[in-house]
Amino acid sequence: MRSPLDRLRHALSFEIIALLLIVPLGAIAFAMPAHHIGAVGFAGATLATVWNLIYNYGFDRALRRLTGTTQKSLRVRALHAVLFELGLLVALLPVIAWMLDISLWRALVMDLYFAGFYIAYAFAFNWAYDRLFPLPDWRNAPQTA
Repeated sequence: MRSPLDRLRHALSFEIIALLLIVPLGAIAFAMPAHHIGAVGFAGATLATVWNLIYNYGFDRALRRLTGTTQKSLRVRALHAVLFELGLLVALLPVIAWMLDISLWRALVMDLYFAGFYIAYAFAFNWAYDRLFPLPDWRNAPQTA
């Protein structure tokens, strides 16, 4: 499993890169000022960072208990990303509505768009991170699809 310091590097780099992408894209997509999207993005990133640390630790422990390893197949990576985003979507919905002073319905639509972005981003980021910072026991293991 990853060390606490590695998990922190993972979580912070994930959120910083995501913010650099989502603020301008969100401002364009929702026709809102970048500073509004940035404020929501920062609040969301803070909440997501905490959720990321908790969720990934729990997911890896469960995966290791069920399979004997934390190495993730393509199917497990997809499940990992979707479950992460569903949990975050529930937590962020009231935050988005409150911060932007919009209806829960509009916040849900925005949250779903953000979740769609983050599912694809999480998949790509985690794949790249695992290649850049492989665990020692992964180096000699065959790559699974």
